Amino acid sequence: MRTGFEKTLLDKITDQPSLQSQIKNWQAEGKKVVFTNGVFDLLHIGHLTYLAKAAELGDKLVIGLNADSSVRRIKGPTRPVNDQNSRAALLAALFFVDAIVVFEEDTPLNLISSLLPDILVKGADYAVENIVGAKEVIANGGEVKTINFVEGYSSTSIIEKIRNQIS
Repeated sequence: MRTGFEKTLLDKITDQPSLQSQIKNWQAEGKKVVFTNGVFDLLHIGHLTYLAKAAELGDKLVIGLNADSSVRRIKGPTRPVNDQNSRAALLAALFFVDAIVVFEEDTPLNLISSLLPDILVKGADYAVENIVGAKEVIANGGEVKTINFVEGYSSTSIIEKIRNQIS
């Protein structure tokens, strides 16, 4: 039997059709839906800061999470360190995250096009015109925003540091 905590976590992890319906309901209630995406392999202070700032931009925060197969294509055969179910559960444990959906593609374009959030967010290392899904969100009346990263934190650098300490 699942505890209340487990149920709450698992309820946040959803599929694209269910999330599309949920977002329409939230928007009908006048809530602003914020969407961001990423790998979130080793959750660190940079991720937490970024996601908290993204959540502050609206009423509901939705995360598109790269599936394991997508991560391997983008980052190589040794990634992700944590599987997609573990990464999704960790993100779901954050009180300011409202929904997580795993996507298989290398980019979230199809996901963003189907969800059409009110606000699309990426890191400030992206120019707005280069953000996947920006055109679609803007064409639907939404906004695209960028958030500065916390310097010195990335999953890749943490993994490298661990590997260097082991060898």
